[in-house]
Amino acid sequence: MTDNKILQSVELTRINGGRERVTERIIREAALTLRIDGKVYATAMIMAGMEREFALGHLYAQGIISDPAQITSLEVTGTTVEISLARKRETLEKPVPSSLMVGRNQVFTCVKAILKSKIFAETEAVHSAGLFLEGKTPVAITEDLGRHHALDKAIGTALLEEVDLTRVLAASTGRQPTEMIHKCRNAGIPIIATKGVPTSLAVSLAEQNNITIAGLVRGTRMTVYSHPERIS
Repeated sequence: MTDNKILQSVELTRINGGRERVTERIIREAALTLRIDGKVYATAMIMAGMEREFALGHLYAQGIISDPAQITSLEVTGTTVEISLARKRETLEKPVPSSLMVGRNQVFTCVKAILKSKIFAETEAVHSAGLFLEGKTPVAITEDLGRHHALDKAIGTALLEEVDLTRVLAASTGRQPTEMIHKCRNAGIPIIATKGVPTSLAVSLAEQNNITIAGLVRGTRMTVYSHPERIS
């Protein structure tokens, strides 16, 4: 993916004692419309790029599909993704069936890995998400305007590579509201770690669905809000 697709150069005025006209690059925001079987399902405002991964991951994480094989066609045309489904998923709200265990040092390493975004360093305008097989091997590290869209792109990448999501640790920037835990539950992801914190409803949902939330992962300390038995 080229920088020109993700970033756009603009002229702006910097004020710091004096005034200076400069050119800087900022995030290129795009409206992406998902159409399922000819009908508009949603329009998402995303960072341009990885449209296919986003669409696949979003449908999976939202519980629209339970298997990529349910998609008979997925075509990206400009700002639209046309999707045809063989059948829709019957939404079953089940706890995540995973026995994944990780060490605390793995959690720190995974969170540090997603904080090295060059795009964030230049623009300070993106969230990052990462999926790590067995808490070790990076499957995908993705960026977007919102943490939930970044996670969708990471999930979509993992599905295209046929990774078992019940064996991954997800790392995410920022706070973790219920929407992020819903996505992990629907995708079967058992652990999510962040430098930020979850909300009360997110913790409650994680407890009910066998999901571990590790928050405030900073330095050598973390706070585990739910199912701490997964982290040794």
